[in-house]
Amino acid sequence: MTTPPAPAHGTPDAPLLVVQGAAELETGPEIARIGITVAARGRDRRATLDDLTRRNAAVLDLVKSYGEAVAELSTGAFSITPELSERGRGERVRSHQGQVRLDAEFTDFTALAELATRLADLELTRVDGPWWSLRPGSPVHTEARRRAVADALQRAREYADALGTSVAALVELADTGADRPRAMAAYGGAARSLTRGGPAEPPEALDLEPARITVAAQVTARFTLVPPRL
Repeated sequence: MTTPPAPAHGTPDAPLLVVQGAAELETGPEIARIGITVAARGRDRRATLDDLTRRNAAVLDLVKSYGEAVAELSTGAFSITPELSERGRGERVRSHQGQVRLDAEFTDFTALAELATRLADLELTRVDGPWWSLRPGSPVHTEARRRAVADALQRAREYADALGTSVAALVELADTGADRPRAMAAYGGAARSLTRGGPAEPPEALDLEPARITVAAQVTARFTLVPPRL
């Protein structure tokens, strides 16, 4: 049996009421991501590649040493590029430059602060981030949707009460807000792309303050009303 489409307009026997419901929740992040770029540079291509391999292995070992605090670790782009001399005839390779990009996701922000600082202190290693967010299936999204629906129902009841009647039935409910985090910016103190060119005294861990995240949801609801006496 085919369900009839929702009416575009009400009738005297079934007045149609259209309302919107909205909700916003502010919460702390559940995960944080950082980008790690390991570099090497030298005249000899093989030596540059060996240096890059060694530094990449050192970074991987350091990140993995934090165990369950690291929710995800993956290797992104890899490149090794010859740099040509600007002087002289012909194509002469002046040096080679190599890079490896790693991405890491954390649930333990204390471990993140310590690790990010240690990574930034490594030779020719750059750290970008962190970027704060919620898990895709976070209950915060569910709660925002629930509150948006409750807001729409409350509005409908208030309008019906103003007419001296009541809500009869729900005809249609549409998600018009596509709830999503609206604050995923990196914290300024850690987004400075830290890079070190050589060993030094162990630095103090950065003090990272997670950015607050706003999750919003919006719905449009259509209700029929018990015919009011006007």
